Amino acid sequence: MKRYRLLAVSGLGLAAVLVGLLVFGNLNQNLVYYMTPREALAQRSDYPDGRRFQLGGLVEKGSVQKTSDGLTFAVATTAQPGGRTVAVRFDGAPAQLFQAGIGVVLEGSWKGNAFVSDTMKVKHDENYRPPAQAGDRS
Repeated sequence: MKRYRLLAVSGLGLAAVLVGLLVFGNLNQNLVYYMTPREALAQRSDYPDGRRFQLGGLVEKGSVQKTSDGLTFAVATTAQPGGRTVAVRFDGAPAQLFQAGIGVVLEGSWKGNAFVSDTMKVKHDENYRPPAQAGDRS
């Protein structure tokens, strides 16, 4: 009887370890990290022109300009003035919710002193507000 219990406990322990490896073993490979403008500028030499990475921050107010093939704008580490900023050139159509002051995560690479991106994700809150209708006072 003791031998059966020992085998059962050993089997359950082995099963728990296998499930843990399957669930959490590859988790780190599936996580996607991004750098803030401060980190990207500090590690600039580690990412030569053409090496892709993700950059995240807040779109600086007053920096968004449309170009023939996309946008140019600045991404800041924080919303406070005087922080580190990175000049961004985004090629393509921006996300629908894109605007100045919103959080973005961009994927691209350095090209000279600018970060050139072709992929954009914008941060939005979980509150949905339908567009205001004419005559609405809410």
